[in-house]
Amino acid sequence: VSTQSTWAPGVAADLSHVNTPAQVAGFLGVKEMAAALDGANVVVIPAGVPRKPGMTRDDLFNTNASIVHQLAAAIGEACPTAFILVISNPVNSTVPIVSHTLSKMNKYDPKRVFGVTTLDITRANTFVAENQKLDLNKVNVPVIGGHAGTTILPLLSQVPDAKFSEEDIKALTHRIQFGGDEVVKAKDGAGSATLSMAHAGAHFTAQLLRALSGEKGIVECCFTANSVTKLPYFSTPTELGPAGVVLARPLPKLSAFEQEALDTMLPDLEKQIQKGIEYASTKA
Repeated sequence: VSTQSTWAPGVAADLSHVNTPAQVAGFLGVKEMAAALDGANVVVIPAGVPRKPGMTRDDLFNTNASIVHQLAAAIGEACPTAFILVISNPVNSTVPIVSHTLSKMNKYDPKRVFGVTTLDITRANTFVAENQKLDLNKVNVPVIGGHAGTTILPLLSQVPDAKFSEEDIKALTHRIQFGGDEVVKAKDGAGSATLSMAHAGAHFTAQLLRALSGEKGIVECCFTANSVTKLPYFSTPTELGPAGVVLARPLPKLSAFEQEALDTMLPDLEKQIQKGIEYASTKA
């Protein structure tokens, strides 16, 4: 769905020529939203405005919160059993908005709502492989917490065969947490991460589709409702299955550095989650 008068039909026509079994259709604006969602099994929400230099994900809240709320309400009406993948930032707040909007409609299933944090894992794998000169295809860094700044916590202690110095750990952790700033700066105000996010979003969507089809052993980090911490939502390696979330895995033994970072960021993550809950509670 697009709000631009020529963009959606043009992209739909372009994609429809790709030789895959998928059928492509384009829909324009709010008036066609119900038609776009009708019968959907999986809904991916990347809608919203991009970050600009100096902006945090939380700065996007006022604009993106209303967009996500509107989409969640439309999903509740058109396809309430769909699996919902939230990419729109700030994910730490938009996932609670989706969840509580659906809950107020009595259409909420916590196993079917996912905050897509995959870009954090994508960056972590890339940066760690470069730093340690490891085979990138064999690197899988678990990243827990949330999806904004210091709430992003890569568990470098869980990377087999890696030998990080204290300086490596601090530098890599910071770069993974604020990797998006590199892209915003490099684009010089023209946008934020889009291509790497598209790759990450496509990866998570494909993995979920495999799990929905019955494939076993699919585990991806994602931001979901769970009881891994005292917070109502948290990103952790999560087993996926035909019904969505099977198990949000408990935290492994953390290093002293990771434990301190976790303890420090939990209050911030809690505030960001609460901001989304409070926003949704004010909407009809």
